[in-house]
Amino acid sequence: MTLHIFSLTITITKREISLEKALHDEHVNKIFEENRRKVENYFRQY
Repeated sequence: MTLHIFSLTITITKREISLEKALHDEHVNKIFEENRRKVENYFRQY
């Protein structure tokens, strides 16, 4: 019984970490795309 509870806790923890990582990656990608557009626009101007 204890083993099942422990493995369930690990599974939940891994999902939470994955969710946080996914949100972080999404945020990083968003910033990257914004900066890429800014650089493209900068080079178009000059």
